[in-house]
Amino acid sequence: MERRKQALELIKKSQKITFLTGAGVSVPSGIPDYRSINGLYHELEHPEYLLSHECLMKEPEKHDQFIKKLYHLEAKPNHIHQKIAQLELSTDKQIEVVTQNIDQLHRKAGSQNLTEFHGSLMECYCLKCKQQVSVSDYLSSSYHENCGGHLRTNVVLYGEALHEKSLGQAISAVENADLIVIVGTSFQVHPFCDLIFYRKANAQVIVVNQEAISLPVAHFFIKGDATDFFQEIMVD
Repeated sequence: MERRKQALELIKKSQKITFLTGAGVSVPSGIPDYRSINGLYHELEHPEYLLSHECLMKEPEKHDQFIKKLYHLEAKPNHIHQKIAQLELSTDKQIEVVTQNIDQLHRKAGSQNLTEFHGSLMECYCLKCKQQVSVSDYLSSSYHENCGGHLRTNVVLYGEALHEKSLGQAISAVENADLIVIVGTSFQVHPFCDLIFYRKANAQVIVVNQEAISLPVAHFFIKGDATDFFQEIMVD
């Protein structure tokens, strides 16, 4: 309990905070995570292949079938998304968010200084003519009605390079932070987990997660439901 109080006090006192968020942040909104027993990868033999550039090129229908299961258009920002946005919009703190999530819930909650590290499901385009299309168009057909080209999301797939702008923004967000808060992620996916190496030597780190993660720096670990923890964060 003392560690929890210290973590909350750090958030209260810190001026430059960067949140690194993963799938666990969106679970309270009804979006399943990837690797838990109830996650999207459970009982799938090669889930990473289904989310790969190779699958998109070789077996586009199999890729589309899986990626369309990732859509949860009814999902709304939960208390974690909302509290992070409130810290940015209602205080004089400098708040940055770098998220692995592709659901845009941070954006819907109002976060402005946001880097969607792996892209977004909510942006789709045609591989042939490069024209942007709506999510509803993609969900109704995997082929562009104008040119017949195959449609895809703007999610960064396995085997694809990260968007250079997103990578630069993420590194800058970590470099500038006095406090880094890692929330709802196993912190195993590269290069997202490598962002921690860009922290300042004196920057503090808090981890809020259901399970401990492997981290090469000293940190406050708050085990349990992140929603409970974020409800205790005060916004002046």
